[in-house]
Amino acid sequence: MTSMPSPQTLTPDRELDLTIEGMTCASCVSRVEKALKKVPGVSSASVNLATERATVWAPAGVVSTDALEQAVRGAGYEARAVQASDEPDDISEKRDLEASALLRSLLVAGVLTLPIFVVEMGSHLIPALHHWVQMTLGAWNNLLQFALTTLVLFGPGLVFFRKGLPALFRLAPDMNALVAIGAGAAYLYSTVATFLPGWLPDGTGYVYFEAAAVIVTLVLFGRMLEARAKGRTGAAIRKLVKLRPKTARLIRDGQPVEVELDAVKVGDILVVRPGEQIAVDGIVTEGASFVDEAMITGEPVPVEKGVGAAVVGGTINKTGSFSYRAEKVGADTVLAQIIRMVESAQGAKLPIQAMVDKVTAWFVPAVMLAAAATFLVWLIYGPDPALSFALVNAVAVLIIACPCAMGLATPTSIMVATGRAAELGVLFRKGDALQTLRDATIVAFDKTGTLTEGRPELTDLVAVNPSQRDEILRLVAAVEGRSEHPIGAALVAAAKASDLGSALVADFEAVPGYGVRAIADGRAVAVGADRFMKKLGIDVSGFAAEAARLGKEGRSPLYAAIDGELAAIFAIADPVKPGSAAAVAALHRLGRRVVMVTGDNRATAEAIAAKLGIDQVLAEVLPDGKVEAVQSLKSQGGKVAFIGDGINDAPALAAADVGIAIGTGTDIAIESADVVLMSGDVGGVVKAIGLSAATIRNIQENLFWAFAYNAALIPIAAGALYPAYGVLLSPMLAAGAMAMSSVFVVGNALRLKRYRPAE
Repeated sequence: MTSMPSPQTLTPDRELDLTIEGMTCASCVSRVEKALKKVPGVSSASVNLATERATVWAPAGVVSTDALEQAVRGAGYEARAVQASDEPDDISEKRDLEASALLRSLLVAGVLTLPIFVVEMGSHLIPALHHWVQMTLGAWNNLLQFALTTLVLFGPGLVFFRKGLPALFRLAPDMNALVAIGAGAAYLYSTVATFLPGWLPDGTGYVYFEAAAVIVTLVLFGRMLEARAKGRTGAAIRKLVKLRPKTARLIRDGQPVEVELDAVKVGDILVVRPGEQIAVDGIVTEGASFVDEAMITGEPVPVEKGVGAAVVGGTINKTGSFSYRAEKVGADTVLAQIIRMVESAQGAKLPIQAMVDKVTAWFVPAVMLAAAATFLVWLIYGPDPALSFALVNAVAVLIIACPCAMGLATPTSIMVATGRAAELGVLFRKGDALQTLRDATIVAFDKTGTLTEGRPELTDLVAVNPSQRDEILRLVAAVEGRSEHPIGAALVAAAKASDLGSALVADFEAVPGYGVRAIADGRAVAVGADRFMKKLGIDVSGFAAEAARLGKEGRSPLYAAIDGELAAIFAIADPVKPGSAAAVAALHRLGRRVVMVTGDNRATAEAIAAKLGIDQVLAEVLPDGKVEAVQSLKSQGGKVAFIGDGINDAPALAAADVGIAIGTGTDIAIESADVVLMSGDVGGVVKAIGLSAATIRNIQENLFWAFAYNAALIPIAAGALYPAYGVLLSPMLAAGAMAMSSVFVVGNALRLKRYRPAE
């Protein structure tokens, strides 16, 4: 008997991306998804109308891209596997070409349709024009309209029949099918009325060529506007791509040589001059400057860079010149990773989309049934000429109900929002975080490196003899410099910052649990806690008031003795980041409860929490207890967003409803997170939550418009107002309203480009 494989031996799913051509509405998305999910081995599939991409998950090596492409073609669409070499610029260029082609088709259709519209509609509105048409054109009027409409339908409008009729025959009608049936029905009826009027009942031989031609023209107009607007939704990606420099200046044989960016290898030494872009990610090896990193962090103030500092490809060198060693090139650079993250988030589906998918799955067939019912009701119960009324109203129902706006409502908002977030230094690694973050009522911060700088600094030093302060710091720093304790690094950094020099140290001794002592420049120096001073017989009561003050501020006092005499009291602490208090206050204004999770002792944690205005403190939490802390917060009700930066934060980031990583933290933390704050400023949390709320609000507006539009106008198109008011909705007006609904949805989504975070 064979044993079942353990979960660890199962092959993990890998992601396959396809570009899909020919989708026009939400029902297209549903059909492509169903076709992909039917391919053996596919775990799941997600299709995005706005990005025109499909993402498929399947175990590695189980599903071929050929099988996926074939499945999509079987559903009536074209598919191509996305290659690693594909550039976002290529997609942008393709959309520009699509918009240009639609514009050409629209101009041709418009020129051909205008005479029909003027003659037919003008005759209804202007009696003199009606008289002139009858006297001048006579029987030729219908023939000219037939000729022009034929050119419209089988020229620019042929695309609707080529795509719509096969979909109809597959019993999978889409938007093209609705337009083809509506315009085709009006055209065929009018053609019979023109050439074979005897086939129709007396009094029904009217022509509706203008309806067929105008429907096609207006739908093309809507698609052209939609294509242009969709192109604008991807503007953020194009901006990021344009940030990538084309060339780099390499040092070869001691001389700078300009080469193509692809020629740069890890370990190469490059040089950058003032005003130039940094080519790839690296470490400064010589020189210094200020670098504008706004494209990465969203922060406008240039950052000082010296030897050993990290620089990011695509950022702009402002003042000085420096050399740097290439550390990451090609797809490994920060900019390339940002582009991939934004693309991935833009292609994601939010939970709110599930409801849309369910509705659109049956929407088009329901519309066709409604159109058929409308035709029959008018044919049986309508006034004379009943056949004409039945045809016109059924066509109006078919046209006005196209679910384009439904399909665009969610993905366009996601595209614009994630692009705007990237400009603000906030990266949504997972698109669904856009919705989940809005619902997070508890915001939990790791303390060290998130709310605080993450590196201890000398915050206080009070000397018995103030004039000796610098000398005391010089000697203490020299002794502590021999220690591996973070206190030593903080003291050395403080002495170096004050340019105090060093001291010759001998006989260094670390006393575990107490402190350190040594001979520095011939003087006996001891540094440690009060218990160490007591052990050495040194009285520290003179600093009782200072010690009490430091304790209230959450800082543990330390003492320095020189030559057996108490010399100073000092404190080392991890300073709070400048923007932390403002971020906490802003979160309170947004109605969030703020929690701090830390391994610090409770007194220190409570002091920092009081300073920042934090609502709840979980102190003395061991690294492996952070997940438990997150679970505990979840049990209090509501969703939890956890913000951290270290390796030990990765499990908690993954366990939270939304994990937010500080971009200046570790790669492991970033990989575990749903959202990344590139600047390291916790104020980015406020930006992310605010943008999340604005995006969901925008999507809800779009969906309301799309659904309310259909719910309100389908009955009107069917003639619900005719018995009481004598009002009918012509197919032409239905086509115009349908086209504008899609444009409205995309235009509303584009408002997110102007989003400004609350102060």
